[in-house]
Order: sequence, then structure tokens, then C-alpha cells
Amino acid sequence: MAKAQETVLELNLNSLSHNFEYLKSKLKPSTKFLGVVKAFAYGSDAVVVAKHLEKLGVDYFAVAYVNEGIVLRENGVTTPILVLHPQPINFKALIEHCLEPSLYNAKVLNEFIETATKQGQKDYPVHIKFNTGLNRLGFSENDIPFIINKLKSTKCVKAKSVFSHLVASEDLDEKEFTENQIKKFISIAERFADLIGYKPWLHLCNTSGLLNYPNAHFDMVRCGIGLYGFGNSFKEDKNLIPIASLKSVISQIHNIEKGESVGYNRSYRASKSERIATIPIGHADGISRIYGQGKGFVSINGKSAPIAGNVCMDMLMVNITNIECKEGDEVIVFGQENSASNLAESAGTISYEILTAISSRVRRTFTK
Repeated sequence: MAKAQETVLELNLNSLSHNFEYLKSKLKPSTKFLGVVKAFAYGSDAVVVAKHLEKLGVDYFAVAYVNEGIVLRENGVTTPILVLHPQPINFKALIEHCLEPSLYNAKVLNEFIETATKQGQKDYPVHIKFNTGLNRLGFSENDIPFIINKLKSTKCVKAKSVFSHLVASEDLDEKEFTENQIKKFISIAERFADLIGYKPWLHLCNTSGLLNYPNAHFDMVRCGIGLYGFGNSFKEDKNLIPIASLKSVISQIHNIEKGESVGYNRSYRASKSERIATIPIGHADGISRIYGQGKGFVSINGKSAPIAGNVCMDMLMVNITNIECKEGDEVIVFGQENSASNLAESAGTISYEILTAISSRVRRTFTK
């Protein structure tokens, strides 16, 4: 594999295939697999990832917003796409691009029915979202009679699925809470099906739900972070492979003396004679200032180099005093050998945040 000569996000599609097959192996053959490709496929490349997953046989995709789904459609993705958080202003465009909305309150349900009616739709697939404890989006169980009445009073839409979202499926200390969520969801789904007169698909599990709660796989599971190589636990991380490696290069090396400072605001001062390397990546590329002051680190020639001082907009500096390296050497910000989870943890955040923060100005490369 070629060494990086600039800042690049290298995406390994073989690793994506491995993760998909591993996660799918946990399911019954009848359980559908939805790949979550929102936020540029967790900071990678939604079009490339979606097209690869299509070849692997994914059943559904999910995005957060309508424009994300439109980009996929305009690039030839034909698999059904669930839009998790659509806004009414985009309903017409959603229908024009054959996207499927999550309807999560009375306002969006009423406005989507109105738009679908104007567009002459019949049995347009919609997904009814219920809140079972996350308290973010979703109808309450008490809303079921209202929803059923609205759906039965029109022929323009039909409930394709009923779904909810687990709160803490990765945290086994919250197992009781999660089991209660599952029970509540089953109760909602059974009541909904009895009143509507048919059985919509049911889906509840995210990646950690898939791995920890096989009793809740139902008709479909929704996998995001697992596809990209993270299982939310040390045990499962070993079974998955991060698909993204953020690489850069040493632009310049400075030899500084005791008492000299590095970077803006003189926030780092050498305690002895030190060597400092400048790397062409900064907070405009997604490496936040929270990683500065020695919290974050990169890997150079297999050794960890802590970030010195504040992260700049386009650059960061690292301490290489104890590392044999030279200008032009490759730098691993995160990847298989320096996990994004470990880097995120060093600054008190999570892998999701650093992955999705990588700027579009960082060139993406693809390898198999």
C-alpha cells in the first residue's frame, strides 16, 4: 500500500465487506439489513459506500435528511432509502426521488399526507417512528388511535414499518432499561397492527442492539457504526475492521530549546531540547482543538506522538523527540493501527464524532 504524501482519508472496501458479512451473520436469513449511510456514510463517502453495499445485497439504506437521499439517487443508487428526520419543506422532493419518510409527530404526518395527496400517490411507503425512551423523535403510544385514524382515512400512504430507537444498547449496565424498551416496542407494534389490520415491518436494533439483543432483531436491523468498523465494545471491535484510515505526512521538523513555545498563544513550552513535527491537518479538516495540549496523538513509524499546543486551522504540531523520523514520513492520525476510538477517547469523545467530522477538503482514496 502506497505511503501517504499528503493528507488523505483512505477507505478500504474489503473491510466494509467484512463488516457487512460479519454483522449479517448474526441475523436470521429472513431479517433484512438496513445500512445507515447518513453524514456522508459516517464521514467516508456515501455514494461509494452505498454502491458497494448494494453489490453485497443490502436491503435498505437510511439517511438523516432528504438531500442526502437525493445525492444517492442522482448517483444511481436504487435500493429503498429511509429518511430518518425529514422536514415538511422537502416532502415534494422526497416523493420525486422515491425516498421514504420517517413520520414522527402529528405535524409531519398531516403534512406528508397532504403532499402525497397533491402528488397523486397511492400507498406511498411511510415509516412510523415511536419514542420508547430516547425522548428525541417519535410518537407516543397514546398517539396510536390518532395515527390509525389518519392512515385509514387516506389511500395515499401506507405504513411500511413501525420502528423505534434503543437508548443504551451498548451499555450492559442498562440492560434492564433496554429490555423494558423492547417490551414497550412490542406492545406498541402489536396494538398498531391490530388496529391497522395488517402487519408493518418492525425494526428497533442499531449495531449494538444487533450484537447484544438478538431477541429484538424483528424484521430488520439498522446498522451504522458497525459497518464502518466499530462495535462499541472491546470484544466486538476485535471482530470488525475500521474502513477508514486518516493519513498525512510530516511537512517540517523544528528543533527547539527548553523554554521555547509551540503554536498559537504559546500554549506549549518545551521542558528540554525537543523535536517538533508539523502535520498538514487541522481543525478545518476535522481534528478539533479539543485534541490539542497533549490529549490527542498521531502515530509515526509505529510510535505515538502527542499533539503539542493548540491545533491550528490547517496544521497541528506533534512532539517527535523520541521518534526516529524525517520530513516526508507518513503520519497515521487514525486507522487500524491507531484506532479512531482510542484517539476520540483521549479527548473525552466518541469515534462517531471524529469520523463524521472529517472535512470534505480531505481527499478520499479507495482501496480493495
